[in-house]
Amino acid sequence: MPKPRKSLISLQDTSYYHCVSRCVRRAFLCGSDKLTGQSYEHRRGWIEDKILSLAAIFAIDVCAYAVMSNHTHLVLHVNTEKANSWSIREVLERWHRLHKGTQFTEKYLENKEMAEFELVSVYESCEKYRERLTDISWFMRELNEPIARMANNEDKCTGRFWEGRFKSQALLDEAALVSCIAYVDLNPVRANMEKTPETSKHTSIKTRIEVAKANQTQPKTLFPFIGCEREDQPEGLPFKLTDYLELIDLTGRVIRSDKRGSLDISLAPILQRINLTSEQWIEVTTSFEKHFKVAVGSEAYLAEYCEHTELQRRSGLAACKRLLS
Repeated sequence: MPKPRKSLISLQDTSYYHCVSRCVRRAFLCGSDKLTGQSYEHRRGWIEDKILSLAAIFAIDVCAYAVMSNHTHLVLHVNTEKANSWSIREVLERWHRLHKGTQFTEKYLENKEMAEFELVSVYESCEKYRERLTDISWFMRELNEPIARMANNEDKCTGRFWEGRFKSQALLDEAALVSCIAYVDLNPVRANMEKTPETSKHTSIKTRIEVAKANQTQPKTLFPFIGCEREDQPEGLPFKLTDYLELIDLTGRVIRSDKRGSLDISLAPILQRINLTSEQWIEVTTSFEKHFKVAVGSEAYLAEYCEHTELQRRSGLAACKRLLS
C-alpha cells in the first residue's frame, strides 16, 4: 500500500521536494483536444498564476515549475524558519487569504476585545495554521482543488481532474537538487513543445530569464539563486544564477532531438562543483523520473532518509550511485 505523502516528507533530511501532478483525462485537459480542436491552453495560465500566488502565502518557496499539457512539475523548498518568525496576526492574515478561519480568528483580526478562552482558541488555531502553511500536502491541495473546480465548471461536468495523489521526491543533496530543477525547467524543450528555454511558456526558467534580461535581478516570486552560501546572506539556491542559466542553455541545445551533441564540461562550473560528468548530467536531466523514485541523493543521504521515514527498500539506490556519484 502506498505511504501517505506526509510520511515521505522528512525535513530533518531535506527541505527540497519535487512534486508532480497528472491529469486523469490526459491529453486535452490543459492542452488541445485533437478530436474537437478545442484549445485549453489558457488553463496552463490558471495553474501558473495559482502556483505563484500560493508561494506568496505559504512558507514554501518555489524553486522551479513547468506547467505541461497534462501534468505539472514543482520543485519546492519548505521554509520552517520563515513560518516560525511570523506573528500570530501574520499567520492568521495569510490563512484567511485561503479560508475563512473561525469566528474567534476573525474577531482577533478585527482587534475586538476577547475573553481568555477565545484567545486560547485563537492561539491553538494559529499554531495549526502555521503548521499547514509549511505543509507540502496542503500547498498541493490548495493548488489542485481550485483548478479542478474551475476546469470542471468550464467543461460542465463533475469528477476528477487530477489523479488521486501527487508524486513526491525528496532531493537530498546539491546534485539531486540542481539536476531536478534543470529537468523541470527543460521539460518543454525535451517534449518538443518549445525550441528554447527562454521561449518555454509557463515555466520558471522563462520567468527567470525575462527578469534577468529586463532588470538584471531575480523574480521575487521564485526562490533566488544566491551562489555559495555564506553567513549573513539571504536564503536561496546554492548556485550562481549566471552559471545555472548558462548550463541550462548548453543542456537545452544538447537535448534537442535534432541537435544531439556533447556538452563541454569546462563550460559548466556547476557540474564541476557537484562532480558530475557531462554524460551523467545529460542522462539525469532527460530521464530524472525514470531513474529516481521516492528520494534522490548520495547513498549515505538516501540511507538516512529511509531510516527516518521508515522505508525498508532504498528504491533508486543503483541509479543514484551510477548517476549522482
